[in-house]
Amino acid sequence: MNLRTIDLNLLVILDALLDEAHVSRAANRLGLSQPATSSALERCRHLFGDSLLERGKGGMRRTPKAEALRDPLKKLLSEVTLLLDPPPLDLKDIRQSVRIIMADHPATVILSPLHEGLAETAPGIDLVIQPWHGASAALEALGRGTADLAVSVFPELDPAFRRVTLLQEHYLVAMRKDHPAAARFDLENWLSYPHVLVSGRGDTQGALDAELRRHGRTRRVGIVVPSFLAVPPLLAQSDLIAMLPSRCLPAGAETTFAIFEPPIPVKGFPLHLAWHVRRDQDMAVQHVAEQIRHLLGKK
Repeated sequence: MNLRTIDLNLLVILDALLDEAHVSRAANRLGLSQPATSSALERCRHLFGDSLLERGKGGMRRTPKAEALRDPLKKLLSEVTLLLDPPPLDLKDIRQSVRIIMADHPATVILSPLHEGLAETAPGIDLVIQPWHGASAALEALGRGTADLAVSVFPELDPAFRRVTLLQEHYLVAMRKDHPAAARFDLENWLSYPHVLVSGRGDTQGALDAELRRHGRTRRVGIVVPSFLAVPPLLAQSDLIAMLPSRCLPAGAETTFAIFEPPIPVKGFPLHLAWHVRRDQDMAVQHVAEQIRHLLGKK
């Protein structure tokens, strides 16, 4: 193959087409017309000897060849970008935004010291905190390049991603100090009152429900909220009970709330930090990652 005949811009268009699996969305993302984007798709099909995007039920779908091309293509474009626009050699010379997917907790715990630390070590790095909608959505964003780092609970990842463990979390049960269940807290009293469940995706069941089923029990979830920040006011003004990761309880919570270990064993979880391998050599992203590891490792 004669590389001189290949238009690098064609690979940029292909990257967007494979991300979106939709010609119009890719065209809008690139600021191109739909006919120009369709024409580029045809040229890519000829270049790779594959249809790449095929009509399927509910829209277009990527062919196996297209799926295999996604990560190498993004890596290639990232390396070309580094070649043409190499990063500064000094952190203080960096001018870059780093996009992080993170739930409100641990964001509320680390954002202030993270910003303070970056202002001293790399003042040209700006942070963009993106909402958490689940681990799979976070990985999709990392793969697409619309996020640089993600803090979540991730299963074993394929080689296209890096994952480090930030901390190991365990659960605690909280309710207002004068809650009727606090005087004699046990399994029966715990399950006699409605619970608060935190879910960024609107799930109505969580880790506790699976464990209760193992014991032949169920609970009533009285309210589902998308944020841990909403829980303390709810507990303080009602008979609701919440089971929360221990680090999600506000500072000084023991003065306001009655706090107990769950009456049945509920397995904790590791909190991870992940990024795509394309960000391995990104000085700004790796510096922010190291700062997050340091801050959460102390909690």
